[in-house]
Amino acid sequence: MAHSHIQQADELLDKQFDVLDHGFVRLVDYMGSDAAIVQAARVSYGEGTKKISEDRGLIRYLMRHRHTSPLEMVEFKFHVKLPIFVARQWIRHRTANVNELSGRYSIMKEEFYVPSGDDIRGQSEVNKQGRSDELAPEALRRRLVEYLNQSQRAAYESYHGFVDDGLARELARIALPLSLYTEWYWKIDLHNLFHFLRLRLDAHAQLEIRKYAGVMADMVRTVCPIAYEAFEDFVLNSVSFSGPELSVLKESLTSVIPTKDELVSQGLSKGEATELLGKLKRLR
Repeated sequence: MAHSHIQQADELLDKQFDVLDHGFVRLVDYMGSDAAIVQAARVSYGEGTKKISEDRGLIRYLMRHRHTSPLEMVEFKFHVKLPIFVARQWIRHRTANVNELSGRYSIMKEEFYVPSGDDIRGQSEVNKQGRSDELAPEALRRRLVEYLNQSQRAAYESYHGFVDDGLARELARIALPLSLYTEWYWKIDLHNLFHFLRLRLDAHAQLEIRKYAGVMADMVRTVCPIAYEAFEDFVLNSVSFSGPELSVLKESLTSVIPTKDELVSQGLSKGEATELLGKLKRLR
């Protein structure tokens, strides 16, 4: 199979998409597309033996049934500039290849993240690890911004002073705050990238990392539009139920089950309609 080239995706390569106040995401390279997923799933077929509609049906089937190994045939390489505290959340996704800027070799730039006023909110009373929907009082927001600017400037001046005095860079950097920007190259296959996006596009994820995930999601949608559509339909915008929850639903649902034709008329494929009918019958 020839290397995939998608004009819209090629136009994204090396284009910088700004995130936060000093950050960005660049798509450095990609390998594969929707066609690569289909080719991997149909290893006994040659290219062009199936219609586009059948390819779409296959990708959606793979996503519905979590047959994800064909998705691993597609890879993305990103260049990302991000605050260190975002990087520490990001690096928990261990199924990627990472090469980060080193403060042992390089002089760190005087670039620190300061949240905009609209993003400064109080602690959520519902989500213990997140911020609320309500803005913090104006005086408190102003005090935080002033503190960040002053402390960041003082920390960087001390850091640079130690470096100028000959102290090892690996020691001088120790007191730099988590708001300092770092950079890395991050390469990952589509299956694991979808896992990253599922978690980091969620409303419970920290706002700053959600902004990066949103930019990357648009890039993925351009490279693999059919796979991304299936990801939205069967993962991102879906819900799952536990055994006890299914028992509650079974008691709540009426006995009226739509026909297959009715489900198809509502936008489901024949295969999707058949599978939904099977699920509904389990609840009767």
